[in-house]
Amino acid sequence: LVLLFAAFSFFTTAQAQVLKDGDPVPQGAVIYSLPETSINISVTASHTSFAAGPFASYSKKYLGIDASKNNSEIFSIVKAEIYPSIEADPSASVAVNIGNSKTAGANFLTFCSQGLIVAPGYFSSGSMPFTFPSEISSSWSDNMQAVSNLQRDTAKLYKSEKNANGEIVKVAVPQTQIVEKTVEQKAAETAELIFKLRQKRVDILTGETDANYSGAALGDALKEINKLEKNYTSLFTGCEVENIQRASFDVVPKAKNAKQTYVAFRISDAQGLLPADNISGRPVYLELSVLDQKIEAEDLNEAAAASKGKVAYRTPVIVMAKLIDGQKVLAQRRIPVYQFGKILYFPLEVATGK
Repeated sequence: LVLLFAAFSFFTTAQAQVLKDGDPVPQGAVIYSLPETSINISVTASHTSFAAGPFASYSKKYLGIDASKNNSEIFSIVKAEIYPSIEADPSASVAVNIGNSKTAGANFLTFCSQGLIVAPGYFSSGSMPFTFPSEISSSWSDNMQAVSNLQRDTAKLYKSEKNANGEIVKVAVPQTQIVEKTVEQKAAETAELIFKLRQKRVDILTGETDANYSGAALGDALKEINKLEKNYTSLFTGCEVENIQRASFDVVPKAKNAKQTYVAFRISDAQGLLPADNISGRPVYLELSVLDQKIEAEDLNEAAAASKGKVAYRTPVIVMAKLIDGQKVLAQRRIPVYQFGKILYFPLEVATGK
């Protein structure tokens, strides 16, 4: 534990005072802060992204299967963990002058080692970075389609001519033009390819083919047919991708809150894990329940100032922390919350022999 030390003066007894905003630091004093607890919540969410196939509307007609026609994004929490972290309370700073007393110095270091007092600015949280999931595009690449986009369309046009008898008659004039295929036409051709691949696979397995496949060649041929069939079928059934999103959130409990329930973070099917202040997602709550003790916190500036020769320190209150999503408890554990506990004072000059 690193403390900010000023040079010791020549006092022979320990002295202490509470520092308020703007107070000068006494000469030869050691500055310390009272600890407070921040709660780090580590969350892992599963992200399922589904993109409907361009031929989904014709899957029942040509393949006999029902396929979803709508894109979707679904996030679900698969893991949540609660970690208490200790940091310095910026509103509770104390200056203590240990003087030349070895007993006071030893006692002060004991309080430091036990975590009852900490250095100004001390922070022990190890929050993980916010990571975003990858997403699949809702549009489909033309590389996946095996049928052409254009076709020749022949139409009959008519013109008027005189025949050998001098009568005016209509004569058909065929005209060919290149036009774009409809979506249903491309779906029908793709379905036909799928059935051809299936038949080809059966022919290879039963030996009803002119080509001879054996050993690795047989396996490679079947593997390629299966891959092509899967790609073409996905144009009807759609494509689904699953991946992971991880995020870390921090909550600093307030002793004066009437209810010890906090919005830890939020989750949305459209955006995934979100911070507590983003109201576009449903809230996930952190609930703190005091166990055998009660919250007796007091403001250091409002409490009696540390008397001469005493060091102010803070003891924690043990609570049960629960992370709740609706009716489901995602995680729970016992943790100490320092800002819920009392501020006590200990005479530094007292010998604490074994």
